[in-house]
Parts: sequence; C-alpha cells; structure tokens
Amino acid sequence: MVTTRDESVLRGSPYRADCPTRRILDRIGDRWTVLIVVALSDGSARFSELRRRIEGVSQKMLTQTLRGLERDGLVSRTVHPEVPVRVEYALTEAGRTLREPLRALEEWSVAHLGEVSASQEAYDRTH
Repeated sequence: MVTTRDESVLRGSPYRADCPTRRILDRIGDRWTVLIVVALSDGSARFSELRRRIEGVSQKMLTQTLRGLERDGLVSRTVHPEVPVRVEYALTEAGRTLREPLRALEEWSVAHLGEVSASQEAYDRTH
C-alpha cells in the first residue's frame, strides 16, 4: 500500500518535521503543562490556586500555558458570573487522558532524582 504525504500527516508521524504531532508533543512535553495537568488531576482550580501550587511559574507563563491547553482542548475555562468574577480551569475529557502518563513522568523524576543528579555532577567534573 502506498501512503501519500497528506495521509501520513493525517495519521501522525512525529518524526516528520511538518507533522502536527510535533506541536502536540511540544505542548505536553513542556514542564508547565506537566505540572498544570497534574495539579488539575484532582479537580478544577482557580488561576491563583494554580499559581500558588506551582512554585516558580510566572503569571505570564501560567496564562500562556493555560491558553494553549484550552486551545488544544485539554483544559476548559469556566467563568462564573459572580462579583468578583470567578474563573476556574479544569481538565477536559482529552486532558484527563494525560493524567496517567504525565503523573508517571512526575513520579519517574522523583524516583530517579538521585541518579540523575549524581550523573550530572560526574559529567560536570570531567567536562
């Protein structure tokens, strides 16, 4: 069976430079995305709650990442017409499917922190 270039892109081939899956991998591989998805795993949260929970994220980066996740259909944004206005973010159905793999990455990084740190120190000493 011969596959055309357009069919290959529609099916997804992240090793091709022009494949849209590259943008998806960029999004889900971003450290702020990983932390936001895991932070929203237990339910919705307000912007200020996310900012407090994810130390080191700037307001600008949190805003940009949430907008990107919303655009990609991974996070929903709900505005509650109250005074003051209350905005909550939650994982969509698609976003919830990322919980397990991203939590696994988080757990892997914690479990292997010592090994990676030791390797980095050894490398830095010899280079």
